[in-house]
Amino acid sequence: MISSDSSAVEPINDPESLCGTTSATPITDSSSTTAKKDGKQNDEHHDVEQAENSIVTEDDTNTSDVKDCKDVEVGEGEEKPSFKKRLLAFCHTYEFLLLILIVICLARAYPPLGAEYVAPQITASWCAVMFIFLYSGLGLKTNDFAKAFQRVDVNAFVQMFNFGFVSAVVFAGTRVLEAANILSSELSDGMVIASCLPMSINMVHVLTDAAGGDDPLAVINAAAGNMIGVFLSPVLILGYVGVSGDTQVTDVFYELTLKVLLPVVVGQIVQKTMPKFIALFNKYKEYVKKAQEYALVFIVYTVFCKTFSKDGVSSFGEIFLMIAFVFLFLIIVMTAAWFTMRLLFRDYPEIRIMGLFGCTHKTIALGIPLISAVYEGSPNVGTYTLPLLIWYPMQLIVGSLLVERLRKFKKDELIRLGRGGDCESPSCSTGKEMGDSVAVTASDLESANITGHSNESGYGKDEST
Repeated sequence: MISSDSSAVEPINDPESLCGTTSATPITDSSSTTAKKDGKQNDEHHDVEQAENSIVTEDDTNTSDVKDCKDVEVGEGEEKPSFKKRLLAFCHTYEFLLLILIVICLARAYPPLGAEYVAPQITASWCAVMFIFLYSGLGLKTNDFAKAFQRVDVNAFVQMFNFGFVSAVVFAGTRVLEAANILSSELSDGMVIASCLPMSINMVHVLTDAAGGDDPLAVINAAAGNMIGVFLSPVLILGYVGVSGDTQVTDVFYELTLKVLLPVVVGQIVQKTMPKFIALFNKYKEYVKKAQEYALVFIVYTVFCKTFSKDGVSSFGEIFLMIAFVFLFLIIVMTAAWFTMRLLFRDYPEIRIMGLFGCTHKTIALGIPLISAVYEGSPNVGTYTLPLLIWYPMQLIVGSLLVERLRKFKKDELIRLGRGGDCESPSCSTGKEMGDSVAVTASDLESANITGHSNESGYGKDEST
């Protein structure tokens, strides 16, 4: 029999004490304990039964704790994934960037396929671009565009930074490099010409959307910037470089209206008048989003096929110089844009993300025709085009690498602001679709994996999107 005094087994309440040990705490033998006591057996019989039951219960508990510890140890051992899993995760996260690199290599291997056989003047210049902005019109709320139009301060800042600050920084820097005999005057002028161009329509929109930025502002600024650039870019080029040319303003406006504005308007009309179609669209929105990104990849492919199909006019040394200095200037202006946006729009993370791309990106779709028109007949037109052909993929590569960090930045900022899925930026209505039933707290934000943006990310599978 077991005494009810201190010789009774005490329960082990600390599971950590069991981890790493091969044996449990020894249990007192009931027969030896009973032999030590004389008398009062009948009175203690009930206590003995309780003690034995307690021992069994404690033993089961300790065994369960040991199993839990083993499970923890096994889980810790499996936390480090294999190289194959890490490689697949990397490819999944940076799928878009890898596709861009692949199509550039394919374009270099056989340029005629994308330059001629796929009819890029129709499939890429019209169909792909219109599909990208039709998706925007179907997915974005009308009141988001209305709010974006009202942000005159943001729109004015982005345009002034893109046209004014970027061109001034590049002009000053290239003059120093030219004076030091590091860059030729042609390459120096080419970098200035590239800096005078408006922002890229497709890339700014896609990257802003993928990073959780303010997509309506991105669409409005991209379209407005290209329309302004038709007039302003030749003026800036004239002021910096000292040459002028004739551009077909009406043709450019006509194409921009049909490629950008018309698909967005059609999408908005369908959104208001065809609810069944919109329900079907929302059901397969993730796949449509992927198709939108593949359309941009196709545009990049055709652009580089056209580039590689022409006889090169630049040496390898000039190309490497351009890669180095375009990267340097791009990092400088992106850093300046980021901290300036932080100063002016500190509590609007979606606007800051959009501004990072909108303030610094340059278009190749309008840039190449504009350079050809301004310098028609010039023997240096190929050299003038080279900086833009490097700036365009460089901004895509840098932007793609920043997407994951920007998503995390937005999530942290929403927690800091205590807004969760509800914020004042026009783009936050997409986040509200996910967060209507979720309380706006930091813990709920983490548990729900909400970033304030809906599942529209195209750069791998986002934690929240």
